[in-house]
Amino acid sequence: MHLKVHGPLEPLGGEQLAQLAERINLRGRGGAGFPFHKKLRSVAETAIKRGVRPVVVVNGSEDEPACRKDTVLINRAPHLILDGALLCAEAMGARTLVVGVTRESTQRSMEAALAERGLNNGRRSALRARVQRNPVRMVTGAAASLIRSIDGGPAIPPGRKTSASKNGVGGAPTLLSNAETFAQLAIAARIGPERYGNTGLYDEPGTVMLTVSGAVARPMVIEVPTGVPLRYVLQLAGAPPMPQGVLTGGYHGKWIDAATVNEAIVSRNSLDAVGGSLGAGAILPISQDTCPLGESLRVAQWLAEESAGQCGPCYLGLPAAARGLEDILNGGGPAALEAVKQVAKNVKRRGACSHPDGSAMFLESTVKAFTDDLAAHVLGNGCGRPVAGVLPLFEGGRAPTGIPGGGGEENGPSRQKIYVDWTLCRGHGLCADILPEVFQLGADGFPTVAQAQVPRFAEAKALRAVRRCPALALRIEDEAPQAKAPSRNLPVLSQGRGRRALGR
Repeated sequence: MHLKVHGPLEPLGGEQLAQLAERINLRGRGGAGFPFHKKLRSVAETAIKRGVRPVVVVNGSEDEPACRKDTVLINRAPHLILDGALLCAEAMGARTLVVGVTRESTQRSMEAALAERGLNNGRRSALRARVQRNPVRMVTGAAASLIRSIDGGPAIPPGRKTSASKNGVGGAPTLLSNAETFAQLAIAARIGPERYGNTGLYDEPGTVMLTVSGAVARPMVIEVPTGVPLRYVLQLAGAPPMPQGVLTGGYHGKWIDAATVNEAIVSRNSLDAVGGSLGAGAILPISQDTCPLGESLRVAQWLAEESAGQCGPCYLGLPAAARGLEDILNGGGPAALEAVKQVAKNVKRRGACSHPDGSAMFLESTVKAFTDDLAAHVLGNGCGRPVAGVLPLFEGGRAPTGIPGGGGEENGPSRQKIYVDWTLCRGHGLCADILPEVFQLGADGFPTVAQAQVPRFAEAKALRAVRRCPALALRIEDEAPQAKAPSRNLPVLSQGRGRRALGR
């Protein structure tokens, strides 16, 4: 069905692929917006210089409550994503492909798609392909976190920053990009840069996928050409005619006010020019009858809870910033406002990942966008409006409602239970390192639980803990039947022989 809809796809040489990405100005769709052709060339050049095969990683992690575009894309068109990833793997001679996800639905969809193509992680496979499932956490989607988890470590950023293009999975140069980025590349490879450029803006051609939620009547994931007025997108979703503000780019994004919404169009450059951000493609309007600072406080508190807990500016600074914003709402006066500004300034560029930077940008944008409400809280008795809670958050261990794909399946009932055999356990503590969601060590160095349900997102890690326990003291009982393997009927791009590089 995928081939009937999209047609066949011919392999491209490495330099051809880089030129294609450059001509359509393809940038990463995960938030950072890095030019894809530069990343592709950097990986290829490093692979040639070191004489090693690169790795291709698709980042389908979507751990922000306001984002669902990649989840919808993986569930609806996984083969389009694989088309782009396999094009890159073929062009560079890669022999490893990993797809990172955080949701059960996306894991099932991508594993089925790999099976339909006859791809697996067997040692004798020409291309070893697998899905890496990680916990649903804000920091999990960072490139460094995904690479670390693929290498068998925890899905949190390492202590030092490294370039995936130089030193990624297993130390090899790694081409890592967002799921939508690979899908856009596959479309452009089929129709060519000229036809691709006929849609959207001249300097940012093509389409953009957006997740629209917040104070809207019809939350949706929508694909629009670049250059479409932002107000038209909001109208399609049933947003208020005059929203009090619109959060662009998600919870690491920026607010724009109602007047600015009428000037903005859907493009990276346009949103940057009006003080907004395209980011991960999340658009969240709020209405006039809710307190914008109260809405932002809920998000700030959630961002603080999502810290990996290993960097002081993030682990201590983000909760302090959230408390400062709460002090403003509670009548803390100008001192509370200055404290928030100072904390936001101090946490930037001092973490192991971009989480503190993005969170600080959100806080600074909040203070800048809602000056009238800020003055009412700082200098008076508040704005007098309640907090409606229209911005989606993960609460009570369940996925947010009110946005596409917002069901609670990923955090539903566990299918596995893990047990500790006390007659064998010697207190090595490895289980707590691999599976901290379940095991903590007591004062004596032994696990504090004898048996526990395994969260769905941690099932792969639980199996790893069982296999790596030096004393063989762990076991898992599976409480769910195995799904039937899907049929295999889609072709795989042929894998080239020997070392590939751009221009060869």
